[in-house]
Amino acid sequence: MATLADRLDHLLGRKTADALLDAFGMSTVEDLLRHYPHRYATQGAELGDAQPEEGQHVTIIARVEKADEVRMKSRPGTRLAVVLVSDRQKIDVTFFNPHKVKYNIKPGVRGMFSGTVKYFRDKWSLAHPSYVILPEPRDAEVGGAAPAPARVRGAGALAGMARSAQSGDGIDMSIFDRALIPMYPATRDVESWTVMRCVRQILDQLEVVDDPLPEWVRREHNLIGLDEALRTIHLPDTKEQVTAARARLRFDEATALQLVLARRRHDVAVRTAPVCARREDGIAAEFDRRLPFELTAGQLAVADEIAADLSVSHPMNRLLQGEVGSGKTIVALRAMLQVIDSGHQCALLAPTEVLAAQHARSLTSMLGDLAAAGELGAHELATKVTLVTGSMPAARKKQALLDTVNGEAGIVIGTHALIQQGVNFLDLGLVVIDEQHRFGVEQRDALRNRGRDGASPHVLVMTATPIPRTIAMTVLGDLEVSTLTELPRGRSPIVSRVVPAKVHPGWVDRAWERIGEEVAQGRQAYVVCSRIGDGDADEDADADFFVPADAEPARGTPKGRGAAKGGAGKGGRAGVEPPETKSVLQQYEELSTGPLSHLRVGLLHGRLPSDEKDVVMRDFGAGKIDVLVCTTVVEVGVDVPNATVMVIVDADRFGASQLHQLRGRVGRGGHQGLCLLVTDSRPGSQAMMRLDAVAGTTDGFALAQLDLQQRREGDVLGVAQSGTASTLRLLSLVDDVEVIAAAQAFARAVTDEDPGLDEHPGLARMVTAALDSKRVEFLEKS
Repeated sequence: MATLADRLDHLLGRKTADALLDAFGMSTVEDLLRHYPHRYATQGAELGDAQPEEGQHVTIIARVEKADEVRMKSRPGTRLAVVLVSDRQKIDVTFFNPHKVKYNIKPGVRGMFSGTVKYFRDKWSLAHPSYVILPEPRDAEVGGAAPAPARVRGAGALAGMARSAQSGDGIDMSIFDRALIPMYPATRDVESWTVMRCVRQILDQLEVVDDPLPEWVRREHNLIGLDEALRTIHLPDTKEQVTAARARLRFDEATALQLVLARRRHDVAVRTAPVCARREDGIAAEFDRRLPFELTAGQLAVADEIAADLSVSHPMNRLLQGEVGSGKTIVALRAMLQVIDSGHQCALLAPTEVLAAQHARSLTSMLGDLAAAGELGAHELATKVTLVTGSMPAARKKQALLDTVNGEAGIVIGTHALIQQGVNFLDLGLVVIDEQHRFGVEQRDALRNRGRDGASPHVLVMTATPIPRTIAMTVLGDLEVSTLTELPRGRSPIVSRVVPAKVHPGWVDRAWERIGEEVAQGRQAYVVCSRIGDGDADEDADADFFVPADAEPARGTPKGRGAAKGGAGKGGRAGVEPPETKSVLQQYEELSTGPLSHLRVGLLHGRLPSDEKDVVMRDFGAGKIDVLVCTTVVEVGVDVPNATVMVIVDADRFGASQLHQLRGRVGRGGHQGLCLLVTDSRPGSQAMMRLDAVAGTTDGFALAQLDLQQRREGDVLGVAQSGTASTLRLLSLVDDVEVIAAAQAFARAVTDEDPGLDEHPGLARMVTAALDSKRVEFLEKS
């Protein structure tokens, strides 16, 4: 008999186990059984895929309508041209070795076909797919089809298979003789039917699985047992059984997440942070007295929330969100001054050197002589604002580091260079992170551990558009959020339009004309690209670049570059390659010598020398550059009120939140802002739907939720592009709020009495089953 902890190679053989490990990272029985079917085929029916993405590995059930051997035009020999019918759609399939398959692939035959999607003229097809000829349902005949072939049983069924990951292994065709046939996330090397065979083999050997959930919890939430759920999810007889199994396993996933967060909450509760109470006679009060304007009611309310957090001995972990220009920076500055009043230092972490330098200038200007400590004419309460970046001249950097380590600098501003070894604080009390989506969990955690005498500094994160992970942590009840809801003063909502370049190529020309019209009226424009250059090592270092789960696929991209480990988990897309995109260098060359050659066109990206970047931004701000062709280095903090138009090239390469962030750079003055989203995406694709959604709303929070829905939800809770299986297989952070709340109540009740789960070993195993160790560590650092 087998247990959940047993190794797959001992039960399935090394060849099969190695294939599962390579494709999905599976090594134990539990890993395999937690690889749930993502859909089910009804016995005797076809199961298609309406419009899969190009490059996606799909598995369908279809019936052969036509199979003709035709002579190839470009080389000697013949091919088998097949037309499949599935879900009332017709799919073209080509086999390049007709002599091996033509005796199996005949009109009327029904089979399971698996291959990589290719598009030609908006119609998708499969080339030389793997297949299994399926038995017809007992006493069934499909209306209008050719006579059904005899049902096949036993290992002889391999005669009906062109190619499989486990070529030579027998397939017991009785696994297809079910009312519901499970269909699994698969790859080219491990097909759905291979997973199905392995699961069946394991379930035949599996002993009864102990249930970690107490009976009262199962009864309260009407959940079936774990043993029944694991067996039923793979081999159900009815749709009702599928629903019950998913409900139980979904609750397990929610509970595992909440147990990790509850344990972390307990750990944070015992951490200490500096107590920074408000003072009536300090630098913060003096700054408030000098303000030339009144803070809004929203700013005051948010400031009170932050001040209360800073006044206790537990570390603050708060998100401050608000639209571009809503006053987040001044709220954060007042919080920093409150910490300085208590004798501690503050770090402001910016995503780029351009923004870090801008913050340094802005805060110094706002503070005036309150930022001039050590200088003639400084106020008696003054502090010092210091900038630390990686490309500073050696002498300036040495002085900045000295001011930081000896405590002279009350506010230290920098990029990720602040996290590097050699940057030491005397007494760090508050970390402010500007635009959290540009920093990873590891980076934020490194700054958290810079407090004095083991204390953790408070953390305040600012964003105009929450990233999907933030929405996830908010849904999970593990992040305090403050929101500035007022619209920025004097700003009109930005008008956004999608430009479908393939459908209407003339619209792209019109976009460049539109820029020319704005410049003619004395205004300026951005053209944003997703990467710097063309080589593999030339990807844009500015951007937290990712390939969205629904991004348009590759056309001519080097094979395997950036390809995901396929098929694992909810929404997995096996072997999808990133597309060709236009680099900022290409775009700059084309525009400056082509449609915008009569304008002053500038170039900005993250690999330019720091002083050169600063000159370009100063020239653009001063109106000496009409059009700035750039990467996402301008995504946050860049403030040029005269810029009114932004064209985002390959807009489908960005998430909804990032698009919203980028377009916030225009329309910051008195004129209407316009953002044009240029894309090669097909009408009706997920990428196009996302762009339409961005164009249709200016609500950053709503767009962040859209990102959460469209990207793999598991990835937002784990290390991005780690290659491991998705954290979440069945749980939806968008749709399953009630399940998450119930699991949270249970998890907190358990950990209040047993923080380490020492008395609940089954629940401890549940955590490791649902979340690998890297993800548990990742969540605990968040």
